[in-house]
Amino acid sequence: MAETVFDKILSGEIPSHCVYQDEHVYSFLDIHPIARGHTLVIPRERVAFLHELSDAAAGALGRALPRICRAVRAASGAEHYNVLQNNGAPAHQAVFHVHFHVIPRLGERGLGIGWKPGGLEPEDARRLVEAMRAALEAED
Repeated sequence: MAETVFDKILSGEIPSHCVYQDEHVYSFLDIHPIARGHTLVIPRERVAFLHELSDAAAGALGRALPRICRAVRAASGAEHYNVLQNNGAPAHQAVFHVHFHVIPRLGERGLGIGWKPGGLEPEDARRLVEAMRAALEAED
């Protein structure tokens, strides 16, 4: 995996405004925020995509994210917020190190999302669930 800007932040080569850190997680203010308080949450583990995370890193992120969301709300005054996580360039990932954005919604400032809902046919749902369950069982 190529070195990313997050590796440089984790090593201290690039300074950051640290919000939270523990042995598995590092969180800091985004220097190009969409809204005041926009915060990034990253694992210290170096992987590009969410599905590559170890259980330990994923669990640590799961424990840290709600705490960081509460801190962002308290500091920014935002009642509402988005948590965004992208995987792969076609899904708008720009830095290839797993990361979550906690983005407060402050009036017009925040994340804008275009959503084009489709439909789910019962037979397709059955096939999808079957394939997903088989993939989960293969991991055990």
